[in-house]
Amino acid sequence: MSNCSILGFYPVISLRKRTMTERKVEKTEEQWREELTEFEYHVLREAGTERAFTGELLEEERKGTFRCRGCRAELFTSTTKFDSHCGWPSFYEPKEDHAVELREDNSHGMKRVEVLCRACGSHLGHVFEDAPQTPTGDRYCINSVSITFEAE
Repeated sequence: MSNCSILGFYPVISLRKRTMTERKVEKTEEQWREELTEFEYHVLREAGTERAFTGELLEEERKGTFRCRGCRAELFTSTTKFDSHCGWPSFYEPKEDHAVELREDNSHGMKRVEVLCRACGSHLGHVFEDAPQTPTGDRYCINSVSITFEAE
């Protein structure tokens, strides 16, 4: 089986759902549509995904910080990025515990854990507990289009 296989569903502690009024960044859908390209909007605001191995940040190896494309919040650092061979940038933990929000996702007939930017609620990807080679055992599988990179 490849590293991208879903090996099972593991409950996530702290699946606390936040309301839009608790977000640091609040924008209308019109504002999101004006600021994002059609594809960015589809992924970040409609929980879409990019095709595997097509993202511009998949091979990024420089030192730096990965930020939310929607609000520029700091999400991940290059020190936690690893090659999981699944086709999307992978990280074993967020920069700060409060940088992302985790939410149960039962779409497409699968049980997964969705990763969202805690500051603006944008969809980033999913997290899986299938990376025993990392310090946490987690693989945050993130769409390149959902993030930007800022080199040190």
